[in-house]
Amino acid sequence: MSVTNLQMLLDGLKAAPACLVTVESTQGSVPREPGAWMAVFADRLVGTIGGGHLELQAIAEARRRLAGGPVASPGPMRFALGPALGQCCGGVVHLGFECLTAHDAPALARRLTPRLHPVALFGGGHVGHALARVLAPLPFALTWIDSRNGIFPPDPPEGVVCEHSEPVQLAVPRLAPGSRVLIMSFSHAEDLDVVAACLRRQREQGDLPFIGLIGSKTKWATFSNRLHGRGFVPEELAQVTCPIGIPGIGGKEPEVIAVAVAAQLLQTLQALPTAE
Repeated sequence: MSVTNLQMLLDGLKAAPACLVTVESTQGSVPREPGAWMAVFADRLVGTIGGGHLELQAIAEARRRLAGGPVASPGPMRFALGPALGQCCGGVVHLGFECLTAHDAPALARRLTPRLHPVALFGGGHVGHALARVLAPLPFALTWIDSRNGIFPPDPPEGVVCEHSEPVQLAVPRLAPGSRVLIMSFSHAEDLDVVAACLRRQREQGDLPFIGLIGSKTKWATFSNRLHGRGFVPEELAQVTCPIGIPGIGGKEPEVIAVAVAAQLLQTLQALPTAE
């Protein structure tokens, strides 16, 4: 669940109570994973537990409890996703219901704040701007880096940290451990320097799970030769992904590239569940 949804819930509790619906456990095929939540206010919703008739029943139960209705059981409620619910998933979901007020907000913030994975985005060009917008609501803590002044928007996406670094590669040693790095500066020379700095850090610390460079196979062939000349061996060069973005998505518009790259970063979270 995004930081934005959590903030909407906390802000909403200042004015009215809500019932928090949480996926406590699951069996078989289900729409959402344990930990997913939805906040039900009298007049609006924040978040989702998967939609469909399951969600409709959960909303009705939450609003019944908000209105002071009796609680049949203090524990989670069981919902079978079969014909009775009009859903053919076939699994079982156990939902927890918790009525909340503004008094619960501090503890709720600590409990529901999602784990964010650090991403360093080098480059404030068109693709960089599109990526910052796409990544902001996802489970990433984005640091956006450029060597030029005045390149960042006056109102960057919420939670995005903008950093000026001249020369730009000096920002690499300061990156948070476990950062996924995206390199797309205005200059191939800057790109090369950032890639080299990342590989030096990998040689010393080995804590960058993804190094992605925008460009073509031809660009990477040229970079590989130059990096080899700087003393990097093929095993080290293999740590760089170029081109970036999941394959099979056509189009070179900044927004299309941004979606493909964001999807690739999300794949890295699934591929390395215990590496960080």
